[in-house]
This record gives sequence, structure tokens and C-alpha cells, in this order.
Amino acid sequence: MGSTVKIYDYNGKKNISGERIREARTRLRLSQEQLAARLQLEGVTIERDSVSRIEIGTRFVADYELKVLAKILGVTPGYLVSEDD
Repeated sequence: MGSTVKIYDYNGKKNISGERIREARTRLRLSQEQLAARLQLEGVTIERDSVSRIEIGTRFVADYELKVLAKILGVTPGYLVSEDD
């Protein structure tokens, strides 16, 4: 059996923005439910459980989702994908 390559896996996670998204969301005192609702108002169909999975790194984040998340959270898309402190 050959080894399979995991697509969208980086250091064991499916995204590098989840932690920054969680930090920005909590700084704004938004619940995951409230963030999901704001995303839906911006045209991104997403549920609270998907926000949770993004934050813990088990769900891939599409580029358009990242752009809208940054807008809602008041940060740049670059901030969300930066691994620098």
C-alpha cells in the first residue's frame, strides 16, 4: 500500500488562520453563533459548528471566507494567516 498525501494539511491542521480567528472573535466578544450569523449576512453560508472547526483547525478555510472573516473581525487577511506574533 502506498502512502496517501493529505490535501490541505499543514502541521496537522487544515488551516493556519483558526487560532487568529478565535483570538479576534473573542476580542470583539462575539460568540461562534454570532460570527456565523454575520458571515451569513455577508453571503457566506456557514454554521456555528463550522466556525468551531475552523478555530480548532479541522476545517479548511476558503479564500473568500478568509476575506469576509477579516472584514467582520476588523483585521487584514494577512493577519489571519500570519504565524508571527
